[in-house]
Amino acid sequence: MKRSCFLLILFCAISLSAQVNDTLVLSFNEFLGYVKKYHPIARQAELQIGIGQANLMRSRGGFDPKIEVDYDRKQFKGIEYYDRLNATFKIPTWYGIELKGSFEQNEGEFLNPDQFLPEDGLFSAGVSVSVLQGIWINERMATLKRAKYFKEQTIADRDLLVNEILFNASVAYFDWLQAYRNKKVYESFVDNANNRLEGIRRSAEAGDIASIDVVEAKIAFQDRQLSYEQAKVDLTNKALELSSFLWMEDNIPVELQPNVIPNIRINKEVDITLEIMGKPLDSFSLENHPKIKSLGFKLAGLEVDKKLKANKLLPRIDLEYNFLTETPEFINSYETNQYKGGINFRFPLFLRKERGDLKLAKFKLNDTQFELDNAQIEIRNKVLAIYSALDSYQVQNSLIKDIVSDYNTLLAAEERKFDFGESSLFLIISRESKLIDSELKQNEVQNKFLAAKAKLFRSLAINPENL
Repeated sequence: MKRSCFLLILFCAISLSAQVNDTLVLSFNEFLGYVKKYHPIARQAELQIGIGQANLMRSRGGFDPKIEVDYDRKQFKGIEYYDRLNATFKIPTWYGIELKGSFEQNEGEFLNPDQFLPEDGLFSAGVSVSVLQGIWINERMATLKRAKYFKEQTIADRDLLVNEILFNASVAYFDWLQAYRNKKVYESFVDNANNRLEGIRRSAEAGDIASIDVVEAKIAFQDRQLSYEQAKVDLTNKALELSSFLWMEDNIPVELQPNVIPNIRINKEVDITLEIMGKPLDSFSLENHPKIKSLGFKLAGLEVDKKLKANKLLPRIDLEYNFLTETPEFINSYETNQYKGGINFRFPLFLRKERGDLKLAKFKLNDTQFELDNAQIEIRNKVLAIYSALDSYQVQNSLIKDIVSDYNTLLAAEERKFDFGESSLFLIISRESKLIDSELKQNEVQNKFLAAKAKLFRSLAINPENL
């Protein structure tokens, strides 16, 4: 418990700036910075890069040189049946060619005739090659190519995962901000209603106005109190939703404290933090979108797989040739008439497995191509719609700002008329209700405007570098 409190105090000290009235402002940039750095999903996304690199390393292992040693010995009742040693060094190369050097030494009374070798052993150096299937593409080549594409795909997938969690966190912050603004609206009008109630009560006691006006003013005050309490509950809920995105090191969640408030002047900070400032519609490019990149690399990997499956329709012919010598230190000891060679031929008569694999590879390739085509259209249309919505919300914000200003003017005028005895409490409360509704509407429109910016951020799949 003490450790959790200490971490919470530390979190506030390093991430929040102190303001008046003992409140702490959690800025949007600081909030997203902590989400990107410490949230489990964001940290999990970074693992994708490591997975891609590990997969590439494993694939390159198919071209590692290999040392193979076989040693067999049999001795029974004082008789050495055989003592056989075969050491081989192999170097796989790119185009289905394998270089090989070996040393053989055999002894014993019961060796097969083909295993009799010179006393000091026999050295060989040669090459094996696949002349049809496997020369232009084989399992090792295909695996390495796919691993390279997969590594690039993991980078794009990482950006998508980070972008998604930052988008959800942004929406949670904007909802928290709206709830805070709504609470402040009701808080100010509760004070107004209370001051008005006290003034009317004194006027009624002096006999200047009817006592029934006290009842009406009290009802208005209680109604404002009720709305204020509901706004406080909503703010608490939104703060808890926001807290689910706040983590410390060692996967320790952080609970947002009541004295922490959002940054009210947020518009420019959002554009800078989400890196959407100065991005006109004509600057949008589908080719650089992480989703398109990911599908493109996936498509390239499936294309490699299709070529491999098509190559397996060819006959497999493996040729091998090895020079033999007892004195490998002398280059002229390698003579063409002293050799060991062979040929291996394999070809399934019906090719049903190979043809089936090729068809499946083509289906997967076509399926991914359809997914890519659909993703391009979806992303383009979403971006166009969001840019249109942003333009509309700018107009709506301007309109609702004027409406709030006009309702303020009407309310102030009605209150002056009431002071002169030319209006009624009912009209004042009615004007005030309209003003409250317009201010809440202004908060709602502003939240939709910010949410549209977050949607643009998600549609562009930006992974911010300044967090």
